[in-house]
Amino acid sequence: MTLEVGDKAPAFTLATDGGGKVTSASLKGKNVVLYFYPKDDTPGCTAQACGFRDEQPKFKKMDAVVLGVSRDSAASHDKFKKKYDLNFQLGADESGKVTEDYGVWVEKSMYGKKYMGIERSTFLIDGKGVIRGIWRKVKVDGHVDEVLKAVKALD
Repeated sequence: MTLEVGDKAPAFTLATDGGGKVTSASLKGKNVVLYFYPKDDTPGCTAQACGFRDEQPKFKKMDAVVLGVSRDSAASHDKFKKKYDLNFQLGADESGKVTEDYGVWVEKSMYGKKYMGIERSTFLIDGKGVIRGIWRKVKVDGHVDEVLKAVKALD
């Protein structure tokens, strides 16, 4: 199933860095930038996380919550968050349910070898739980600015 703009966002419950937990229900009423990335502490994922970190004050001003999700463990997220001073939550989807529900667990190919992995993707979900923006196969450069513009357009 492929999610489209206007669809209800799939519900989720995720363990987070710091031993916490986040649910889609706990984010009701807020705009949520839910971004999926392949792996903690790799070059593209680090650049993307630092981009969201640097623009966090702007997202906060617009009452938007940024939540990064990968299949790494919460312990891995703790290290990643500390190393780069990340100022938003990271969700650990170790079971893979959320990445599958959002359709971002896909077959990838590197050097002719096929494998399953997370397609770098971002979903903008409004306060009612409706998807208002979808970016797939995200290129890191300029992405955070695009998402900021989309959040601004929701107001």
